[in-house]
Amino acid sequence: MPESPKLLRLTPVMVVDAVEPCLRFWTDRLGFNVENEVPGHDGKLVFASAQKDGMEVMYQTRASVVAETPGAAAELAGHSIVLFITVADLDAVEKAVAGAPVVKARHQTFYGSTEIYVREPGGNTVGFAQMSR
Repeated sequence: MPESPKLLRLTPVMVVDAVEPCLRFWTDRLGFNVENEVPGHDGKLVFASAQKDGMEVMYQTRASVVAETPGAAAELAGHSIVLFITVADLDAVEKAVAGAPVVKARHQTFYGSTEIYVREPGGNTVGFAQMSR
C-alpha cells in the first residue's frame, strides 16, 4: 500500500447565492474575523473567508463559480453541507445564534453530547455540540 499524503487542513468552501449575509453569521454572531474578501464587478462579494481559533469557512457565489466553470452549473444544483463544530459552552453559542432558523432544537445524543443545529443565511446547516465531561 502506498504511503498516504500528509494533509494539513480541511476548509469548507460553501457555494451560496450571496456571500455577505453568510459572512455576517460568522462574524457578528460567533466572533470570526474576515481574512479575505473578493468583490465582483458590482461591488458585492463573490468570495470571502473568515477564521477563528484555527477554524476557517469560505464562501463563493454560485454565479462566480458558474462564470469560472460553466459546466459546473448542473453539479451545483442541490448542494448542501452540514458543519459540525465542537464547542466549550453550548449555552453561550445558543445565545449567539439566537434568531437563526433552528433545524434541530437543543437535544442530548446517544453518543454523549448536547447539540443544537441551525441554518445559516446560505441555507447550510451548522451544528454545535458540547461533549459531556
